[in-house]
Amino acid sequence: MEFIRIGEKLISAHKIKETIKQILHLRSEGFSQQEVAAKLQIDRTFISRLESIGNVRRGGCMGLVAFPVQNKAELIALANRYGVEKRLILTNHERWELVANKNGLDFLNQMMEIIEQLRQCDVVLVFCSEKWNRLAKALLDSEVFTYEIGSSPISEDVYISPARVEKILAAFVSDGEEKQ
Repeated sequence: MEFIRIGEKLISAHKIKETIKQILHLRSEGFSQQEVAAKLQIDRTFISRLESIGNVRRGGCMGLVAFPVQNKAELIALANRYGVEKRLILTNHERWELVANKNGLDFLNQMMEIIEQLRQCDVVLVFCSEKWNRLAKALLDSEVFTYEIGSSPISEDVYISPARVEKILAAFVSDGEEKQ
């Protein structure tokens, strides 16, 4: 364990790190700042300040769906850079692997899990064919912004301009906030 002496006090860096992990875990589970403060016997304003220090992007959860894409790595890098929490970015081969060697029930369960994750987002950007874009709007309980990348059915990977995606993602970053 790492201890730090500050005047008369002996501070446990490990205890601080574990408490911060616990605060963030409880907050991500839906507990209010006040509930976490009471549970851990700390000041609620400390939790607020802690969240302000670590704030990357204001606003709710953001999702990105894109398939079939040729430049998956570039899109993942952009999603990371802009703090996109939920993603479904697939090449054409990966898209078909989702279906291969699965019975109907397993495939349906997997799709329901993906939809459930994306429904937690406040905003979802969808880069797919018109058919999948319409389906996303119908299934997701959020602001869904769709961008058609080709006519259905798309049978080959499509290159999606990273500059175009970045311009769209940047529009969702609040004024004055830095990209990472």
